[in-house]
Amino acid sequence: MEKSIKPHQLESGFSRSPQKLDLAGRSSLEKKRVGRPLAAQARQSRAAGAAKRGGGALRRRRRRLQVVPGVGRGRGMEVTDGRPLAASGQVAAADGELGERWLAEASLAEIGRAQGADGRARARMGRRAGGRGSPAIHIKMANLTNLIDLQLGNNSLSGNLPPDLFKGGLLQKLYLGYNNFQGHIPVSLKNSTNLFRVRLERNQFTGDISESFGIHPHLDYIDLSFNKLSGTLSQSWGACLNLTSFKISGNMITGEIPVEISKMPKLQLLDIASNKLVGKIPREFRRLSYLFHLNMSNNQLSGTIPPEFGDLSSLEILDLSRNNLSGQIPIQMENCSKLGSLSLNNNDLSGAIPFQLGNLKLHRVLDLSDNLFTGEIPPQLSKLTYLEVLNLSHNQMVGQIPSSFQYMMGLTSLDLSYNSLDGPVPDNHFFQTAPAEWFIHNNGLCGQVHGLPPCIHSPWATKDADTKKHHKFIISVAFSIFGVLFLLFLVVGITLVCYKRDKSIANDSCEEFAGKHFFSIWSVGHEKELFKVILGATENFDKKYQIGVGAHSIVYKATLPSGITLAIKKLQGEGQVVEQSFQNEIQALTQIRHRNIVRLYGFCSTTKFSFIAYEYMETGSLGAILRSRERAMELDWVKRVNIIRDIAQALSYLHHDCAPPIVHRDITSNNILLDDEYKACVSDFGISRMLEPNSSHWSVLAGTHGYMAPELAYVMRVTEKCDVYSFGVVALEVMHGIHPGDLINSLSLSMLVKDVLDPRIPLHMVDPFIKEVLGVILITLQCIDTNPQSRPTMEQVSQRLTYPKSLPISNVHCFHSLTLDHLMNIEHT
Repeated sequence: MEKSIKPHQLESGFSRSPQKLDLAGRSSLEKKRVGRPLAAQARQSRAAGAAKRGGGALRRRRRRLQVVPGVGRGRGMEVTDGRPLAASGQVAAADGELGERWLAEASLAEIGRAQGADGRARARMGRRAGGRGSPAIHIKMANLTNLIDLQLGNNSLSGNLPPDLFKGGLLQKLYLGYNNFQGHIPVSLKNSTNLFRVRLERNQFTGDISESFGIHPHLDYIDLSFNKLSGTLSQSWGACLNLTSFKISGNMITGEIPVEISKMPKLQLLDIASNKLVGKIPREFRRLSYLFHLNMSNNQLSGTIPPEFGDLSSLEILDLSRNNLSGQIPIQMENCSKLGSLSLNNNDLSGAIPFQLGNLKLHRVLDLSDNLFTGEIPPQLSKLTYLEVLNLSHNQMVGQIPSSFQYMMGLTSLDLSYNSLDGPVPDNHFFQTAPAEWFIHNNGLCGQVHGLPPCIHSPWATKDADTKKHHKFIISVAFSIFGVLFLLFLVVGITLVCYKRDKSIANDSCEEFAGKHFFSIWSVGHEKELFKVILGATENFDKKYQIGVGAHSIVYKATLPSGITLAIKKLQGEGQVVEQSFQNEIQALTQIRHRNIVRLYGFCSTTKFSFIAYEYMETGSLGAILRSRERAMELDWVKRVNIIRDIAQALSYLHHDCAPPIVHRDITSNNILLDDEYKACVSDFGISRMLEPNSSHWSVLAGTHGYMAPELAYVMRVTEKCDVYSFGVVALEVMHGIHPGDLINSLSLSMLVKDVLDPRIPLHMVDPFIKEVLGVILITLQCIDTNPQSRPTMEQVSQRLTYPKSLPISNVHCFHSLTLDHLMNIEHT
């Protein structure tokens, strides 16, 4: 690894030893953990350096990069050994002749020549909070012929880059994203054969993309999206054999997609959307066995969808929307067993929608709108029970909406407008509360949906007609039979007294169940029958159906005649705590819907008992699996990382997508449930809290010992950061294999990374998922920071886990000697 700049080097200039200049600010967490010991080291180094150099060193000519303070938002600067430099200070550059250019109003003019022949430089500039406006920056540097790392991202820099900026050819990492740079990307970048990571997104770069890039055998990640680049895609990209992410969306690239892209054996993400690409989609893409995200949307592609796409077994997201594709959807798509999102809208696709799509695991989006599809809607699509968005609008579909759509519990959005559908809309809560815009411009849809006419032959319409027809007859005979009814009432009353207690409870509960004490997202109007079905499926909550016992509840497994299996949580005990827990859970789950939050089927509250019906999670709780040696061995590192990512996405939804935000307050491994594919869902909202903007967030102490944030011991104020800490504990438990209570108390920067990981699951530096595992550890350490303000938000956590940062792990020689301190330094090299 490259060494950091020592303090005495900053004061006297550089020697010929390898050098590293870092102008990026560290996070508060790292300053706290790293800054203090390194500051002491800096003082010792300065003293030693001064004694060694004597007065002669002070007479040396100094080469400096000077920062002239502006009137507002200052760009934070500090060296990597933790010694911060104020925005008005000076940072030493390197020996060698210096040129001088101005960087006015944060526009880059030139970065000058570099240090000695065998030295290397790394330069970073990071954004820091400050005032307003852009500072003027005066840069004195030479041509960095040994530059290996340049990071100026997330600023407001503009202007053109010097054409010979990268002429040294040693550059490995380049981050200029989220600025306003213009002009051509320096052609000198084409000769940087050591390129590992390039991020130039969100700028105004122009020119031919092929002129700036050549063959880069070590390139792992490149993002050129949202610029103004033109030209065609070169066949040379096929020689980037280590490339995992290729993102060039939002440019003006023309021509056809080169077949050579299919020769990238490690490619995982390909985003070439929003360009001007033409021609057919290469069938050779079937070779991309690791590809999980493919976005070719908003181009001018033609031809058909290659049937060979069925060979993409790792594909999770496919977006071919807004092109000129024709033909039918190939039935081979059902072989994409991991596909979670499919967008084919705004094309010229035709024929019937393949019923085989119902065999997929789609859970996010199925968008087939604005095509030429004909025929009926396949009932098999109702098997996509976790699908959130279904859009079949603007087609030529006929027939009725399948009644089985009422069992698609995950739906949050459904658009069937502009077709030729007729008949009744499915009779459940989701459809009855749906906006009319989802169904407009069809032939004859009807039902209990606002804006639709009632169905003439519907059961409720028939019932109303019969009632009016016989109304006079009922009145005429009412008095004549009153006496008989009274006697019958007495007989029934006496008979009810003789019923067994459980039968009495069942009947009594049925009546309240049929009232408004029960909410069902299944089939409104049939609650009484459903209640009886649940009682029958559990044989009046017989003990043999128990699958879990909690402090205030017992969970039963109920398999209904329809084949659906539910988890029935029956509350135990009485009192305000139990009642409040029930109300909290219902209030939360009836207002939220997310693929990683356990789904509510219904609930019942009577004077006898209360229960909640959830989706059944086959694998059980995460905590139970980790406590079992045999079952824990089934959780390899890929599954564990995915589980942690699922939990993060659920909490991000609760904190940032719900209004008001919802704090769970009891995130534990026992409250994380897994389905048969190890998808994680957050459960048990019994003590959850909605953070109303105009109410106090103070609360009594609640949660599970060992998972609660430490600040709750002395400041009982509920915030989202309490969940962040609990998430960190659970994530560490998943990685460590057992509850990390003792581990958290003994954490130090000198601790080995391997001691944090579950020893039952082997991990080696050559494993392809090592970067994701190490990334989880890094974000977890931030989540369990004792200072709530230093913890990231769950949105930040979710984004970092969904789009993990590439770590230069090639710098690590031995995994078994890797420390947490070393890992944190690697992240910022």
